[in-house]
Amino acid sequence: MSQINSPPQFGSFKPKVVVTRHLAPSVEARLSELFDVSLNTVDEPMPREALLEALATCDVLVPTVTDRIDAEMIESAGANLRLIANFGAGTEHIDLSAAANRKIIVTNTPGVFTDDTADLAMAGIIGVPRRIREGVELIRSGGWTGWAPTGLLGCKIGGKVLGIIGMGRIGQAVAHRARAFGMEIAYTGRKPLSEAMESMLSARFVEDVDQLMAEADILTLHCPLTEETRGLIDARRIALLKPGSSIVNTARGEIIDQEALIGALQSGHLAGAGLDVYPDEPAVDPRLISHPNVMTLPHIGSATVEGREASGEKVVANIQFWVNGHRPPDQVLTALVGS
Repeated sequence: MSQINSPPQFGSFKPKVVVTRHLAPSVEARLSELFDVSLNTVDEPMPREALLEALATCDVLVPTVTDRIDAEMIESAGANLRLIANFGAGTEHIDLSAAANRKIIVTNTPGVFTDDTADLAMAGIIGVPRRIREGVELIRSGGWTGWAPTGLLGCKIGGKVLGIIGMGRIGQAVAHRARAFGMEIAYTGRKPLSEAMESMLSARFVEDVDQLMAEADILTLHCPLTEETRGLIDARRIALLKPGSSIVNTARGEIIDQEALIGALQSGHLAGAGLDVYPDEPAVDPRLISHPNVMTLPHIGSATVEGREASGEKVVANIQFWVNGHRPPDQVLTALVGS
């Protein structure tokens, strides 16, 4: 049986760990206690040259979504690099094929941001139909003249169809919350949920994305970014949405064709959007910022103290399991000797 691509000495081995961003103090303290760690105290994304230097010298790299670890970088990494312990659930910023070729284990931190991201998605699901951003701007500009029977009329969400693309942990958590608001839950994904789960969430499976788009009053995205989902929500599909509907995206910006989204917002086909992610982060298109009913948030879906600490604890656990010669619990990519 093949063995895990483990460190040279179990137990006594203290790997050199490079952390690319500033993490929670409790997490950094634990990393420093257990490992020979290099921390990023500036908390700015490491430039490519610094990442290359880190990859050349460390045993373990702890990157985040802001770090693009491409094939060229992995191929040029030092012989000691055996584990990439990602901080966060998404791994699309890491070339997994290149890591597999180098027999480098990749781990992530799934599950810890489920409730945090679902809560933020609900802020968009509620806030866009109720025109929350417009109301805040009206107060701040001094333009509010008082209550009026027809002032800032929005739409209730009870009874509306919430279309969910991606019914994993976060999608299910959103469905659970939306059900309490009286929404009808329709979803699509790789496969249907179990009958018991569908019954608990009062959710129905729609096999075709186009059909889901046509039925949804509000569309929310909770699928990973893959080659199949990149640009999934394009101009043709946006046109299938009902006039006056809205889109919420807390997944990845590249899932939506941004030009098509902006065009539908400007034409009025879409009433608004709730966005926490963008294709060119940290750049946000000015046309989105200026639209009166687009909630533009700075990628804060996971930004809770509890979530970030839990993610860091998973990073520590993944590294420690590897140091002890065991398979890390959150292994995304297996690097087996002789495989």
